[in-house]
Amino acid sequence: MIEQLKYLMTTPWSWWFSGFMIAFVMYLLLYFGKVFGMSSNLRTLCSIGASNFSDYFRFDWKKSIWNLVVVFGAMIGGFVFIHYINPNQHIEISEATIVSLRELGIVVEKGKVPLFPKELFSWESLFTLRGFIFIVIGGFLVGFGSRYAGGCTSGHAISGLSNLQIPSLYAVLGFFCGGLIMVHFILPYLMML
Repeated sequence: MIEQLKYLMTTPWSWWFSGFMIAFVMYLLLYFGKVFGMSSNLRTLCSIGASNFSDYFRFDWKKSIWNLVVVFGAMIGGFVFIHYINPNQHIEISEATIVSLRELGIVVEKGKVPLFPKELFSWESLFTLRGFIFIVIGGFLVGFGSRYAGGCTSGHAISGLSNLQIPSLYAVLGFFCGGLIMVHFILPYLMML
């Protein structure tokens, strides 16, 4: 039983099951009048203690406390997976992607890439110019962008599009265009730093 559960937790599931589960969760959220998004949780967390300092944080944060459970569940799930279920999991990728990653300086051994390449996700990498740009400046841009867009990728792409909100469509198009520009034009130069 334990081996079957471990196999179920460490083996990729089919794409259609994920799509079905996202649709099912969205149906439940719409039914109960809730919206989903990760970036809104930062406002909820700040409102717990900062409501006296800014009008932006003056709202009933207790109504959004359920969404914090999602965030903490994602954090706990990630921790359990990395430390207990499969700490050395690799991703199998195509030969063309392996060539592209090697051109960027990411070490690929035996046709598999680790979930967190040490060239990007390590303490040694963090204290380089490239690491500073990725972590600090990239983190600032993600935070600023999600606030400026009125939500993050999960909020707009899952909740916003499910609710047929036109601003979410614009935001998602912006996310995709920004991602394509980053991967094809900016990332190769950053990896040379």
